[in-house]
Amino acid sequence: MSTTDLTIEGMTCAACVSRVEKRLGRIEGVTAAVNLATGRARVNHPASVSLEELLAAIERAGYTGRARAPRRPAGGQGAEEGPSSDRAARDRLVILALLAVPVIVLSMIPALQFRNWQQLCFTLAAPVATWGAWPFHARAAAGLRHATATMDTLVSLGVLASFGWSVYALYAGGAGMAGMHMSFAWTATPEDATAHLYLEAAVGVPLFVSLGRFLEARARRRTGSVLTGLTSLAARDFRLEDGRRAPIADLAVGGRFVVGPGERIAADGIVVEGSSAVDTHLLTGESAPAECGPGDRVAAGTTSLSGTLVVRATAVGAGTRLARITELVESAQTGKARAQRRADQIAGVFVPMVLAVSVTTFGFWWGAGADTGAALTAAIAVLVVACPCALGLATPLALVAATGAGARRGVLVGGPQVLERLGRIDTIVLDKTGTLTAGAMSVLAVSVVPGEDTGAVLRLAAAVESVSEHPIARAVRQAAIPYGVPSPAADAGTEPGRGVRGEVDGHVVTVGRCEDPETLPDVLCDAVGAADERGHTSVVVTADERPLAVLTVGDGLRAGADGLVRRLERMGLRTIMATGDRLAPARTVARHLGVADLRAGLDPIGKAGLVADLQAEGRTVAVAGDGINDTAALARADLGIAVADGTDAAIGAADVTLVHPDLGGIADAIALARRTARTIRVNLAWAFAYNLVTVPLAALGRLNPMLAAAAMSCSSLLVAVNSLRLLRGGRR
Repeated sequence: MSTTDLTIEGMTCAACVSRVEKRLGRIEGVTAAVNLATGRARVNHPASVSLEELLAAIERAGYTGRARAPRRPAGGQGAEEGPSSDRAARDRLVILALLAVPVIVLSMIPALQFRNWQQLCFTLAAPVATWGAWPFHARAAAGLRHATATMDTLVSLGVLASFGWSVYALYAGGAGMAGMHMSFAWTATPEDATAHLYLEAAVGVPLFVSLGRFLEARARRRTGSVLTGLTSLAARDFRLEDGRRAPIADLAVGGRFVVGPGERIAADGIVVEGSSAVDTHLLTGESAPAECGPGDRVAAGTTSLSGTLVVRATAVGAGTRLARITELVESAQTGKARAQRRADQIAGVFVPMVLAVSVTTFGFWWGAGADTGAALTAAIAVLVVACPCALGLATPLALVAATGAGARRGVLVGGPQVLERLGRIDTIVLDKTGTLTAGAMSVLAVSVVPGEDTGAVLRLAAAVESVSEHPIARAVRQAAIPYGVPSPAADAGTEPGRGVRGEVDGHVVTVGRCEDPETLPDVLCDAVGAADERGHTSVVVTADERPLAVLTVGDGLRAGADGLVRRLERMGLRTIMATGDRLAPARTVARHLGVADLRAGLDPIGKAGLVADLQAEGRTVAVAGDGINDTAALARADLGIAVADGTDAAIGAADVTLVHPDLGGIADAIALARRTARTIRVNLAWAFAYNLVTVPLAALGRLNPMLAAAAMSCSSLLVAVNSLRLLRGGRR
């Protein structure tokens, strides 16, 4: 199976989305998720299905599609979404307003109607009903060619009917008489309407719908602004050590580049020379600059503030952290939630139903003895007011805004389905080491058996720890540096939940936790006890199964851990701390954080089993972890959360990733998911309630078509504005 991302043009409502998905779904093996808010489609299809076949299916549905071009290095949206397009739409809207407003005012206020005013109104209305409404007519005609009906069909029919009736009334029905005055009716009336003009509806409908769509488009761009911001962080070029600049495409892994004060870092890498404060807030949300020097890692998209750095690239292009974050956010904004799928399915049959209701309304009024013009007014009002735009935007706009707000807070959500599950979480299992604790561990003490050399033991331990990125492994390697950097152990490997093992100078060396300290020599057993009392972690170094030393490793709490448990409990979540560490050090951390439910001494299978037991109780479980030993639990949970500096395996198994190290992001993510769920419920309730109320009113003749157009536009705008509220406070 292959996945292809497409941009689809011409969609205006949820009915369009439903039609495109159905047309693509007719190709064997193809499934598609189309997002109205972003105008994108993610299509899963057999490799045998070509891009041309997909685009042909979209064209048969009445729309145009194209493969999504890679984003430009400096980011930003395509030309069709940029400032020039915005300016053209605004200019068109201004011209429409200049032509339409005089017609609306003269039609609504009889006192302003001078001799032959109707001829002036017709002159102004003609270009609005033709040129101004041409996009609606063109899309409606395209739909007609493909036997489909959308919101554009409703608008086009409404404009053509009201303008056509006005032409008839003006030249054949007596409305063109000099000195004729016409009262404005807020509702349809059964009286003689032969001499009544509906030019205000013919110009008001395209004006208000165009205004609504212009504002909707701006709202959509704003919800996607975080993606634009992320792509804009990527560098176009980099500076070589000799001072020359080169295109970013020329930078390879292992290459060195220079970053001066105020310059953006071009690739992920390790600092080899220099020091500087690095601003990471645009990427991680962290407001305080991070001090970086030789040996420290830096990320593409961050900015050197105070000094000059020489960096060795470890990841470039699509392999950088910035590129992965951008891809994750873009993927999340392309996905579709269950609520959105249901709304799109409803919208797929909504427009044909509206057409049927409109025809029925006309027949009922005309059969009841009302004038043809009055019956036509009620039918047009039904066409115009019954817009599924609000229904189509209710869910995707909220989800796009939420994923953008989350990314600004340093919380990356894997997709709409993940956001839905996150809002339903009632239990969270927190790993201790590297998750609740900072992971910036250091070796506080080394206790060796008599006859062993401290430096030699540390070199052995560092040699086997070279294969691990666990915080304890980094602390051991750092402690061994004064004694010389050892060569990596042969056949070194990680044993999840236990430690690492490898061969050094013909000896099988292990570094890991001790199951039973009583089996250790007295000096090492005492060291384990002392570490337990202080809440520190102890690891045992053995050679050929003979204990050599105990390394006491200390780790502070991660930023945001202090208030996290209390905040989660206030949100009604049950919090459990699960760790592979022994009870004594785990209890110290749990007591400090206020965790009442502690599970210590769990290996990876035990953690996954704990999750399974909680799920068997009917709980919806999230797991937050950072290491390889957490991957089984992360994958087993209803939702996995990986912390910023966790292993690639943990991040790969998680649904939510914290970009910054502050654990408060966990509570932020859950709160955001719950706000999003409420916003979607409000949006959908409004969209359904709006149609439930306005369609019967229009059918009963209680709405003028122009007012129906205004009500329809306001409906969509209310949904957009309500969704944009999710962006408030999105930046830390």
